[in-house]
Amino acid sequence: MLDIAVIEEPAAAEASLDPIRAAILAALAEPGSAAMLAGRLGLPRQKVNYHLKELERHGLVELVEERRKGNVTERVYRAAAASYVISPSVLAAVSPDPSRSPDQLSARWLLALGSRLVQEVGQLLTGAARAGRRVATFGIDAEVRFASAADRAAFAEELAQAVGALVSRYHDESAPGGRSHRVVVGLHQVPAASQDNRRTKSPAGQED
Repeated sequence: MLDIAVIEEPAAAEASLDPIRAAILAALAEPGSAAMLAGRLGLPRQKVNYHLKELERHGLVELVEERRKGNVTERVYRAAAASYVISPSVLAAVSPDPSRSPDQLSARWLLALGSRLVQEVGQLLTGAARAGRRVATFGIDAEVRFASAADRAAFAEELAQAVGALVSRYHDESAPGGRSHRVVVGLHQVPAASQDNRRTKSPAGQED
């Protein structure tokens, strides 16, 4: 089972978004048959079996084993991945394009960058999985609390200068055999819901 799989086909994305099928995918973190899933989810076995076949058809679940029980063959499945991400390529005709309006202060542009990130890294992951290779990536996730809007603006300016200096130092357009890499840096406010959820999970078990 993969840690994460990127869904790039519209039909597979549609299949994964069905509430029943999404529940089946979650339940199949542990292998199970249609009968076992029916008991877990409180659904008729025939209905579960139908949805399992659709998920299998789109490569979202995989057959683990077949067991003979009397005159019946029980098929045991598991999810192809622990979690899934739907690539923006599914909506290729209307997916955001960062080149349309490159504005560092635009939240919509930041979303467009994120959309491209998911699409490009998803393509790399899919290709690497087929070739049995790893993808060379690097990520930083940090949180900073600013005392004022002025501090935030100053931080963004210094960050832009630092990244620009690094890119200028290491970029070599004419390097033989060199490989282009994309650097994306984003800064956004943490949504209130995420902050509230984090407070309820403090190490001491008390709200911050």
